[in-house]
Amino acid sequence: MTWTYSGCAAALGLGLALSAPICARAQAAAGDDYINPDRPGIADGSNVVGPGHFQIETGVQEEFRRSGGVSDRTLLLPTLLRLGLNKDWELRVETTGAYIWDRVNDPASGITKSQGADPVSLGVKYHFQDTAGIAQPSLGVILRVFAPSGTGPFKTSHMTADLRLAADWDIAPKWSLNPNVGVAVYESGGRTYEAGLFATTLNYNPSPILNFFVDTGVQSPETKGGRTSVIYDAGLAYILGHDIQLDASVGTGAAGSTPPHPFVAAGISKRF
Repeated sequence: MTWTYSGCAAALGLGLALSAPICARAQAAAGDDYINPDRPGIADGSNVVGPGHFQIETGVQEEFRRSGGVSDRTLLLPTLLRLGLNKDWELRVETTGAYIWDRVNDPASGITKSQGADPVSLGVKYHFQDTAGIAQPSLGVILRVFAPSGTGPFKTSHMTADLRLAADWDIAPKWSLNPNVGVAVYESGGRTYEAGLFATTLNYNPSPILNFFVDTGVQSPETKGGRTSVIYDAGLAYILGHDIQLDASVGTGAAGSTPPHPFVAAGISKRF
């Protein structure tokens, strides 16, 4: 996920944090009951966790930025909680940074340290179409609403939200594509603005428990009156048993001033 970077709090919708479905689409078609998290990666999946299931997806992410001789190093804990309501709906609580440590080194003013937490969203995912191979992707809709929240320099003062259409498309044996498209209202510099969102993930599953992926995310504009930001990453995930997934990824910004250059992440997802 999620799609927001801590460096700009809720203003950015390129969430890493939280996000490409990593379980093979082929295993779902075969009826295998493996965990299917929305992390790692950028795009979220279309499927829900299922009735009676609770799932936590969390990790550690380190981001680096540099501009005009000023370097910024951020450590954050992206976290997503998912509760299955029935076979089509799930409730979601999400934050890009459950806690954030930020260190800025400016040659002119020295080192500045800050910490706090990113805003928290309450959301839902609705799965409305099952997959039928290459002829028909799985489809779902994800809505997140952020009340004014967060602490320290990452606190927001306006209600914000985003809405995305998510798809899982089996394009070939062991290969799947996971596109997202959406719209958002975010906060930047104390003011709200509208943005368009796009992300897509290409997954390769050599086995039901191992996934390799590459993906990209786009937000336009990245801040109020800003440019378009583009980020990409690559990584892998491995499933232990049926209910635990471990993941690792690395990526960097390709356009815009807000994405990190680079970032590294590692995480764990657990289904109960």
